[in-house]
Amino acid sequence: MELYLDLRSQPCRSLFLFAKAANIPFNFKLIDLSQGQQYSEEFVKLSPVKKVPVMKDGDFVLTESVAILQYLVQKHASSLPDHWYPADLRQRARVNEYLSWQHMNLRAHGSKVFLLKTMYSIIMGQEVPKEKLDDAVDDLNQSLELLEQKFLQNRAFIVGEQISLADLVAYAEILQPVGSGLDVFAGRPKLAAWRDGIKVALGAALLDEVNEAIMAFGSQSQDLQNSEGMKLFKPKFMKMFS
Repeated sequence: MELYLDLRSQPCRSLFLFAKAANIPFNFKLIDLSQGQQYSEEFVKLSPVKKVPVMKDGDFVLTESVAILQYLVQKHASSLPDHWYPADLRQRARVNEYLSWQHMNLRAHGSKVFLLKTMYSIIMGQEVPKEKLDDAVDDLNQSLELLEQKFLQNRAFIVGEQISLADLVAYAEILQPVGSGLDVFAGRPKLAAWRDGIKVALGAALLDEVNEAIMAFGSQSQDLQNSEGMKLFKPKFMKMFS
């Protein structure tokens, strides 16, 4: 099995975390987004959507991170502990509920804060307007509040006392604004305890490995200004934030 990834991408990180934590063998195929490799002729033949992650399992190609996670956990169900994607109908529904909710909430808002804080000044040639950034952070805080109050409640993890796919996806998304320098855990003891629980469940070494690229992004973003990927991304960025 091959996984086409760039670990600066949240969905790629959640998929990498799961495959590693579940001991699912795979070949890591780097698709460097900063160099625009997702637009290469070779990659587009594999995935016309021009996005990562992509999974190639034999002759079966699958895009979309949540679909890939669900495919892998069900393919390897006989050798995996049940907590990743519980067989119990209601617990599995809770995992699916979070995975359905997060796209337009935590993912959207965390990504927006990250892009404003790391890319706006480089692409637009000026500091990000305070009001624009404040509004984005407010939206992110509302999503974090919902994560705590609706999905976590008083549990250790989103579904209960053991980690699931939902927690991996949430963790990967939260690390995106953290990588831009925003401490989302400050003043949120419940969220911090959840983060610490993930560290215990997965191990600090694996988390350090998967987070290295995003935690270094802020200091490297200026170097990407004239990269091929930045040139291709710039029109999309300006459309989003002009």
